[in-house]
Amino acid sequence: MSLERAEILKFALDLRHKLHSQPETAWNEYNTAAYIRKILTDNSIQWKKCAETGTVAVLAPEAKGRHVALRADIDALAINEKTEVPYKSKNAGVMHACGHDGHTSALMAAALMLKGNEEKLAGPVTLVFQPGEEGGHGAKRILEEGCLKNVDYIFGWHNWPGIKFGEAACPDGVVMAANGTFHIDFYGKGGHSSQPENCKDPVLAASAVVTVLQQIVSRRIAPQDSAVVSVTSFEAPSGLTTIPEHSRIEGSIRISDTLMRDRVGEMIEDIAKKTADAYGVRAEVELRKRYGATVNDADSASFMRKCLKNTLGENWKSDIKMPIMASEDFSYYLEKIPGAYALIGSDDGKGHNIACHNAAYDFNDRLIEPAAEFLVKLAGLKNQ
Repeated sequence: MSLERAEILKFALDLRHKLHSQPETAWNEYNTAAYIRKILTDNSIQWKKCAETGTVAVLAPEAKGRHVALRADIDALAINEKTEVPYKSKNAGVMHACGHDGHTSALMAAALMLKGNEEKLAGPVTLVFQPGEEGGHGAKRILEEGCLKNVDYIFGWHNWPGIKFGEAACPDGVVMAANGTFHIDFYGKGGHSSQPENCKDPVLAASAVVTVLQQIVSRRIAPQDSAVVSVTSFEAPSGLTTIPEHSRIEGSIRISDTLMRDRVGEMIEDIAKKTADAYGVRAEVELRKRYGATVNDADSASFMRKCLKNTLGENWKSDIKMPIMASEDFSYYLEKIPGAYALIGSDDGKGHNIACHNAAYDFNDRLIEPAAEFLVKLAGLKNQ
């Protein structure tokens, strides 16, 4: 390891800890963006603002080969951190619980390595520091603002605590699911709990719908199709002796086929309204689409797998079942540009198996070096 390389990796580690201590939620990443832009400027890497708090940089812009884009997400989550690391979040109620601080630091390390070898790049390399991944549709904004014009291929990755350190997953086709949410309001007739015969109980109706929704996955979708329908919230505030007039349930949909999301939504609406009617109450259903399925281009995924093997070694391939039913707005890029997305394992047996979006989660710093190497290889360099 050369001193220059060692310095880059140490810088990336310090950057990761700094970003972790100062997290910002989707579309509020102003300090994060300012720091990213300062580092790029200090290292003579051209950049431009895109999607407000997003930053798109480019290396070897005049090179004639294929134009590759590498993406990292930069936003944090509205979660109160429960780790005891020395670089713990200083922003109350906000933490990097999904590892975007690590993704950003690995991409910055790759950027500095590539800058030192810019003359060796066969084609341009665009670096995308993307805001608003956590429900903010940041990738969509990046595309809408035309920041990826002339890009031939795009690649991204996510740390994954459910995969062993040194292993990864990168299938052809679907790697992560499409998602959506549902919100169902039940309107009945309230009254005294001692006289239910004079009421139309929205709590009972909502409870029935929670149960009947389970048939969607078990009975109305083929077992070969991956799907999850989860009720995650039930609200019916009332006094202890009062049947309320209103209740509300909410939840999420995960589906491996984006087109099937509409079909599942129709089932939810049909079940909610007909079941509510059977209980004498009225149901109103709102369905919200979020991200489409993240679908790898086969040729791009094949190239990505070669880079993973060259980085992690012969035994790199995880046996984790695919697709993962979590969702990613990287799907927007893959709908427009050939590319691929990988999950890289972080579980090294040292507490890095805690799931993303958990208050006790922390990115595995050991991932920075192999992730940066991996990104450099995706950009077309074999050695840094």
